[in-house]
Amino acid sequence: MSGMSGDQKKPIHLPVLLREVIEQLDLSPGLVVVDGTVGAGGHSQHILRRISTEGILIGLDRDEMMLNFARDKLQLEKSSAEQWHLKQASYAELPAVMEELQLKNIDRILLDLGLSSDQLGDNERGFGFESTGELDLRFDTSTGVPAWKLLETLPESELCEIFEIYGEERFSQRIASQIVKQRKAAPIRTATELTRAVREAVPTKALASARKNPATRVFQALRIAANKELEQLQIMLESVLPQVLKPGGRAVIISFHSLEDRLVKQAFKNQTIWKNLTQKPIVATQAEQRVNPRCRTAKLRVAMKT
Repeated sequence: MSGMSGDQKKPIHLPVLLREVIEQLDLSPGLVVVDGTVGAGGHSQHILRRISTEGILIGLDRDEMMLNFARDKLQLEKSSAEQWHLKQASYAELPAVMEELQLKNIDRILLDLGLSSDQLGDNERGFGFESTGELDLRFDTSTGVPAWKLLETLPESELCEIFEIYGEERFSQRIASQIVKQRKAAPIRTATELTRAVREAVPTKALASARKNPATRVFQALRIAANKELEQLQIMLESVLPQVLKPGGRAVIISFHSLEDRLVKQAFKNQTIWKNLTQKPIVATQAEQRVNPRCRTAKLRVAMKT
């Protein structure tokens, strides 16, 4: 499990679409609310205030570092010890957590599927391009396979597929081929080495016109693969949400790239389970985008269980 990196003691992450999330959750005192990706507790802090001392908040995260940040933030709120519970678990494991807490069902659930700025700043797991630690990319380092191992062991065709499907990377074939060529001499172990390999694979013309780091999509794809993020989301949408939400309960989901958004949109189209409350996704205002550039790709969708 990853602790905090030496240079990171206070969270720097800003909660995305905060005003819109709180509005769409439609909170009142006494509700049972799950923040399935609690992160640094930015959304949860505001949820806690609105459900008052009669309500219950459950915060889940796979990342121990983020749970520590959330705990610090929630302890500042005037709340009782029974009022909130933080658990290291994936949101897909929510039924087991509810059983443990002896809860039958819940009123509201929030999922913010993005990576936090604090994770990007954690040098030990290789989330940021500049990070010098091993390229791990797992939220919970006690389970699964680190990204560097995927780069070292997967056949070229599988790497290509990961970059193409999860990263929507147009040079996936060239990048996969470069990685396989390179690992014969020396395996890729750090973010810097991966970025270098991508730069060598991408055509010069594309590099010159790139608006962001050319390795952005490759990092995203590897992170999704290492954490099985889309599988987790599918379990959540298909079996967990319909099972745990009360009729009239709301699911509020923020996604950051088209693959996730597509899954959420498809799930909420099922009228036997959901009343879709957002025909078009809610996006961040220009003002928020200026303050927090990370929210530019955020899309918020809301549905009510019928």
